[in-house]
Amino acid sequence: MKIGIPREIKNNENRVGMTPTGVSELSKHGHEVYVQRSAGENSGFSDADYEAVGAKILPDIAAVYAEADMILKVKEPIPSEYSLVRENQVVFTYFHFSCDRALTEAMMKSKAVCIAYETVQLSDGSLPLLVPMSEVAGRMAVLNGAHYLQTTKGGNGKLICGVPGVLPARVLVLGGGTVGEAAARMAAGLGAEVTIADVCLPRLRRLGIDLPANVHTLYSTSYNIRQQLPVTDLVIGAVLVPGDKAPKLITRDMLKLMKPGTVLADVAIDQGGCFETSHPTSHSEPVYDVDGIIHYCVANIPGAVPNTSTSALTNATLRYAIALADKGWQQACREDEALLKGVNIVNGCITYKAVADVFGLDCHSAI
Repeated sequence: MKIGIPREIKNNENRVGMTPTGVSELSKHGHEVYVQRSAGENSGFSDADYEAVGAKILPDIAAVYAEADMILKVKEPIPSEYSLVRENQVVFTYFHFSCDRALTEAMMKSKAVCIAYETVQLSDGSLPLLVPMSEVAGRMAVLNGAHYLQTTKGGNGKLICGVPGVLPARVLVLGGGTVGEAAARMAAGLGAEVTIADVCLPRLRRLGIDLPANVHTLYSTSYNIRQQLPVTDLVIGAVLVPGDKAPKLITRDMLKLMKPGTVLADVAIDQGGCFETSHPTSHSEPVYDVDGIIHYCVANIPGAVPNTSTSALTNATLRYAIALADKGWQQACREDEALLKGVNIVNGCITYKAVADVFGLDCHSAI
């Protein structure tokens, strides 16, 4: 199979779809890999690194899309890429369709096979291709949140770890999944006083055992969240409903409960955000102020640490990419139910129920 790896062109997206290590494995399986010139440069991988493992370097993004049977990317195609995607081409990437009607309609129109990393799901409910980036995003949300707590950045002036004789910042993490656990562990490690909230009691019990003593668990209700907000300095939004829009856990009216300079970091922004006042931002303009509350809503947080992120992502996606290339997408999905759940659009039809429901469209069988 001919596999294309284009350079990411979303704002400040520095990751690349696969490392040279991954390309080497695909080449060993007999596949031709085409990499856009300088695609891996910002992740620390040169064109020479890719050529050394058998890849062919193409001059521009159009050439990569034109050559490839399957596209391996990090982020969803943006409008300038829509016309490059063609019928029956497999596009394997993060899509997050449920919060982007234009993207959904464009991919339906293209009649491509759209396989979303974020909905590949194992029998135990885990999301193996979302986990590595969730781990990065959870950690980075705390680091960036701590940064924006500085008064010079609009925050309330709290040092997240405190100092002897002065209490540390208080962090509220909404959601006890991979992002939430990573965020709570990072915040606790920095010395903050942390509360993590979720609606799953077994999960809260496990987190209570596994996380450090300065992390406290809380059953997530609107009342309990409201009680926490006046004494919280940093809120991490980490909720996830696979393939669907995130619920709004903090509404506009709840902002008045918070201290001026409180920071909200919405890691759920790829799925529409879990704060009513959230809208996507970028690494070039990461924050904005609503009623004195700082909002950090960068939609591709791991793109700021692309060497780590690209390596972690390749570790997770490689086995699935090899299966798709070796067997073709239909046979690979017949043999792997987790991968089948990743198929969101085929031949102009939505094949993932949560996405179909969001747009009020019919859901069709993928194969």
